[in-house]
Amino acid sequence: MRKKIVAGNWKMNNDLAETEVFLVELKKQVFPENVVIMIAPSFTNLNHAFKSLREHNVELAAQNMHQNNEGAFTGEISAKMLKSVGVKTVILGHSERRAIFHEDSAILAEKVNTALENEMTVIFCIGEELEDRKKGSHFELIKKQLSEGLFHISDDAWDNIVIAYEPVWAIGTGETASPEQAQEMHKFIREIIAENYSKAIADNVSILYGGSVKPDNATEIFGQDDVDGGLIGGASLKVDSFMKIINSF
Repeated sequence: MRKKIVAGNWKMNNDLAETEVFLVELKKQVFPENVVIMIAPSFTNLNHAFKSLREHNVELAAQNMHQNNEGAFTGEISAKMLKSVGVKTVILGHSERRAIFHEDSAILAEKVNTALENEMTVIFCIGEELEDRKKGSHFELIKKQLSEGLFHISDDAWDNIVIAYEPVWAIGTGETASPEQAQEMHKFIREIIAENYSKAIADNVSILYGGSVKPDNATEIFGQDDVDGGLIGGASLKVDSFMKIINSF
């Protein structure tokens, strides 16, 4: 049975003091038992968050990692480093990593391999630009991103994969895909996985929506059959809005 997940991707926000204020408030909350809750602070605050949340049902995710386990890669972070500070999940392929830092499918496939070899869970992001949707090529693009980034992994590896569909045109723009658009794409993703692996694997993988989820639209989006939660950006930076989203199932 696939998991319901709400993951907060903080991006480059919240220094140590701001992170501590958030964590103090978060630990006062009552969490639903049927939802996996994750936060992805900056690298510098991961270990502090891990120690602070040790007795609470909140998991940590890193926002990125390097595809090599070690070496002369100044400024980069390895899977081993992440695991050493209590992190077992990593977000890969976020649209900002693809667009700003030019991470292509080949690099992302390497990162997926490294994460899986290190027994980490991967939240793998896919999504189309507005131009792709206007041209009607969005389904083909999503299929290509899945194929090139994930479809080399073994059946068993899917136990450690979460998909996050993020329509790029709906991130930080004030635009949001309708619940019907989200469901249409999530269903398509599940069908493509079933075609390349099996229906059982497709039915068991959690697929999150990552396009400007907010407290006022989360219930309707999460109510779609193939939407298993959200990868939340700005609305995850405040405990109040984050908790409203978590409680939207």
